Amino acid sequence: MRIGELASRTGVSIRSLRYYEEQGLLHSSRSGSGQRHYTEEEVDRVAFIQRLYAAGLSSRTIAELLPCVDLPSEEHSDAALERMAQERDRLSEHITDLVRTRDALDELMAKARQHRETLRTAMAG
Repeated sequence: MRIGELASRTGVSIRSLRYYEEQGLLHSSRSGSGQRHYTEEEVDRVAFIQRLYAAGLSSRTIAELLPCVDLPSEEHSDAALERMAQERDRLSEHITDLVRTRDALDELMAKARQHRETLRTAMAG
């Protein structure tokens, strides 16, 4: 199938499919005129790539995980699980930072409300 059909069947833009190919996540064969052609298996692969992106993984990390899919083995599976654990740890740290930032903003908002109330009281008196 050509790139337009793959885009239509997967709900992914042609631009994204080209990006996936540039990143080595997706492969196509080329016709004599240079048009990309994809196999039926690429539909499932694009859906898998989309799930990995939705999980917050970068294209670089996805490329590191794909050997587990392309050449299944215990070694690749172990490597993929370790990489996903690293990504989960990174996300957990980011969440902790975001909570800390939100808490700091809550403190600033509380002080601003106090200041506003002080101004309101002073104006009324």
